[in-house]
Amino acid sequence: MTNAEGGPADAEMLAGNTVIRGTAHLKRRMAAAIALGMASMLLLYVFSLTMGAYSLSFAGAWDAMVEIIKNGGPQSTDAKVLFFSRMPRSLCVIMVGAGLAAAGAVMQALIRNPLVDPYITGISSGASFGVLLFTIGGASLGALVNANYVIPVVAVIGAIAAFMLTMTVAEISGGRAMSYVLGGAVITMGLSAGTTLITSFNIDELHSVSIWLFGSFADLRWEQAGIIFFPILLVLLFLLCNARSLNKMLLGEEQAHSLGMNARTYKRNMMIVVAALTALCVAFCGVIGFVGLIVPHLTRMIVGGDHRMLLPTAMIVGANILLAADIFCKSALSYVELPIGAIISVVGVPLFIYIMAKEGRKYAM
Repeated sequence: MTNAEGGPADAEMLAGNTVIRGTAHLKRRMAAAIALGMASMLLLYVFSLTMGAYSLSFAGAWDAMVEIIKNGGPQSTDAKVLFFSRMPRSLCVIMVGAGLAAAGAVMQALIRNPLVDPYITGISSGASFGVLLFTIGGASLGALVNANYVIPVVAVIGAIAAFMLTMTVAEISGGRAMSYVLGGAVITMGLSAGTTLITSFNIDELHSVSIWLFGSFADLRWEQAGIIFFPILLVLLFLLCNARSLNKMLLGEEQAHSLGMNARTYKRNMMIVVAALTALCVAFCGVIGFVGLIVPHLTRMIVGGDHRMLLPTAMIVGANILLAADIFCKSALSYVELPIGAIISVVGVPLFIYIMAKEGRKYAM
């Protein structure tokens, strides 16, 4: 009830209006971020098509794209270079960037720790290790007709296995937020040691597995792009549909349970989905760290922590960042292409140290 002097009802209405205005403000920021992100992603996409051994201008790349769309396929040499080599690669970069950013945001919500991502928790290393075993273990990629379809399956198996190990170590050590970081670090170090031992005994295969050791989008074609694009797109749509449930998980398992969720089961199932998404992202391009850690943190600074706004914005930001990194890898040196995993790590390490220094005390064991 209200009165002349203003009572509780007035305070509730004022608080409600404040929340509405705050949400509307964040929605406007999200819309602006997505609009700018889509525009920059289109420009970066066309710009990425100009990079490579075959010289091509921005206008030439745009004209070649128009030709492909108008004729239903490439006719000129420029269009053929774009269509068969550069377009599928850049499309893969966009989807992997969006997928890794979304995977990191979801994982941070489930574990309630901004210091975790698929790379830190060992999931990316597990997927890469599975592909490495498949490649070196007598199953040559060139000898298998269906290798493109086997690799994602092997990557998913490796990612889920690493996830299970990380979860086991974290639960044994108390199940606190930082336990997942420490457990993931242990699993990652173990997988790295295993990778080193395997490659040291198979040095002749080093070139064929270097893509998964250092990260690269080179030599991706439309077949791999199709395998990457559609499964990742479906998983991203699924995650967007779970944005409200992820917001509940931020309150903690007990609070989420009081709101009608089976929090423990939901957390386990969503972590498996994140592991599968990460595996699809790294199956053909190798380990790329820190995208899932840095991008959600940057995005929260723009749109806040509501996953209904955080997830779509993070996907756009992640796609832009990885696309820009891939352009740099192709253009930095004229005689060699830099590994994108290493470039991302060079940028990600100092940012991770900053986040850990700023947020780490909140999540101490």
